[in-house]
Formats: sequence, C-alpha cells, structure tokens
Amino acid sequence: MASSSSFLVLAAFLALLSWHATASDPSPLQDFCVVDKNSPVLVNGFVCKNPMDVNADDFFKAANLDKPRMTNKVGSNVTLINVMQIGGLNTLGISLARIDYAPLGQNPPHTHPRATEILTVLEGTLYVGFVTSNPENKFLSKVLNKGDVFVFPVGLIHFQFNPNPYKPAVAIAALSSQNPGAITIANAVFGSKPPISDDVLAKAFQVEKNTIDWLQAQLWENNHY
Repeated sequence: MASSSSFLVLAAFLALLSWHATASDPSPLQDFCVVDKNSPVLVNGFVCKNPMDVNADDFFKAANLDKPRMTNKVGSNVTLINVMQIGGLNTLGISLARIDYAPLGQNPPHTHPRATEILTVLEGTLYVGFVTSNPENKFLSKVLNKGDVFVFPVGLIHFQFNPNPYKPAVAIAALSSQNPGAITIANAVFGSKPPISDDVLAKAFQVEKNTIDWLQAQLWENNHY
C-alpha cells in the first residue's frame, strides 16, 4: 500500500512538472533555431534555417527604440520586437516592446494569451492594473513612476494609462514568449470580422442593441506595430 501511494505521489509530481514544462514556449533543443522564412512547412513556431547559413544579423535589428513614436487615437503606440522582427528569437521564449503614451493616453485593456509581461517605466507616470479570472475578478492596480516595475500575469486582462495631461510617458515591456500575441478587448468584441451578433452582445453587456450597434460602427484602431 505504501509503495502504491508513493507511486501515485510521484506520478502526480511528474505530471505537474510536465504541465509547467508545456505551459509556455517550448525549450530549445539546440543553441538557436533562426526562422527559415522561405520554408513552406507549418509548425508550432517556425522552421529553423540551416545553422551554417546563420549570421549576426539574424539576432539584430536597428529598432531605434530610443526614438519617440507617434501615438494613435487612444494615445499609445506599442513597438514590438518579437520573432517576426528578429528571426533569432525563435524558440528562445522572450520578446520586448517599447510603449509610448501621449498625455492622457492609454494602452487599453488587453491580454497576452501566451506570455507574462514585466513592465518598466522609463519616463513619466503610469496608472496600471489587471483583473484576475472568474469568479473573483479582483482588480489590482498601482501608480508607477520612473524606474518602477510591474508584472502582468499571463493571460490576464490589463492596461496602462498616462494620467498626466501635459507630459508623455514611455515604458519598456519584456514578455515571456517569442510571440506573445495581444487581444485588445474592445477591438475583439466590437470590431470582430464578421461582427458578433448584437443580440449576443446586448445580452452579455446588459445594454440596448442600439448601444452595441453604435460601438460596432466605431473604428477600432490597432496600437501594436
């Protein structure tokens, strides 16, 4: 009986380890796996190019992240540096972004389905927060100043807002995936193509259908570039 119990405990422990091992980007099995952009093969991630053809430029981008960016109508610009910009990031499980905020601008509520985010404020002040999953939906928020750091757990809805009406703000975010993905809540719900039935959304948000129709008629801009 003791031996059987020990086996079950060991099996459960190994299952937990296995779950953690597959809960984010797969670990690399070689030094690097630079994206082969010419390969027609579809895999979870990208096919590797021949290591003999790899050079330093596969790990480099003149991104000008020290330069300010123009912001959109919600007052932000997210400049992505992921596997789509640097092929050498393939299988390495990391990426980053520069985020520019206009005065009173925001990076609206969104989620990264494949990554935890750690954000550092470089200039200005940000009001940030995230909401936990159902059923608690607990809202955790903080005002960040220059040099402060905040973590947004993987998959949770979060935002950043610049409360200063006169000065812009800048942040750098590191993310735990080569391709974190981003789902901006308003864009996805009200700007989907084709649109979600207004009957469905009116019931979900408990508002009149004409309110949903008005929201769906708006231009929902992307702020990720």
